[in-house]
Amino acid sequence: MNLTIDIGNTRNKFAIFDDSKLIDTISNNDLSITLIESILNKYPKIKNAILSTVKDIEGSILSFLNSKFRYFIELNENTNIPIENLYKTKATLGKDRLAAVIGANNIYSNSNVLVIDMGTAITFDFANKNNQYIGGTISPGLEMRFKALNYFTNKLPLLQKKETFDLIANNTKDAIISGVQNGIIFEIDSYINSLKSRYNDLKIILTGGDAIFFDKKLKNTIFVHLNLNNIGLNTILEHNKPND
Repeated sequence: MNLTIDIGNTRNKFAIFDDSKLIDTISNNDLSITLIESILNKYPKIKNAILSTVKDIEGSILSFLNSKFRYFIELNENTNIPIENLYKTKATLGKDRLAAVIGANNIYSNSNVLVIDMGTAITFDFANKNNQYIGGTISPGLEMRFKALNYFTNKLPLLQKKETFDLIANNTKDAIISGVQNGIIFEIDSYINSLKSRYNDLKIILTGGDAIFFDKKLKNTIFVHLNLNNIGLNTILEHNKPND
């Protein structure tokens, strides 16, 4: 069995796999030896693990991970991956972006696939039908946009997402919500339509913390997969681990 550890900007997600089958997921803001030991106590058959993190990790935790598993990988730009990475600045490519697009390629191999990750930032990442990762874009996420309007102005309040909103608002609070949320919807739909003009067989996967919120609000048909990063990490682990 495999353990995947995805440390993001705002949340941590652990997933347990039996080969390629997802068994369980755990979301937690903590990354500690105690937590990892509790997972291993529940799933003693876990022998291999992979870590993807956007943050610095304590040396004691890394030492524990290296010593506890038969095979352990900390994902970086030198890790062997099952697709060709054509990104020019591999060292600056977010590991979460790489894991997500590998997960998408695992689901839709030999297909043109776009991953839209709606987390702290909104990222678009594209892999072609030749199993090559080409690149993508990065823009501010939902919460970041609300915070920016509040921080960089004197009078605009800090607001949060709202399920119902109009195209035209008749008060300032609703205008902020409409502007932020419709802006994201227009951005995503426009990007998808532009890419579809080049690749009419495009597969689209939406993931990340705000994926469910925006899923039904978008015009394009998309597949929501909230465990995409962990599927990608497990794909990388399976690609690298020694044969039993």
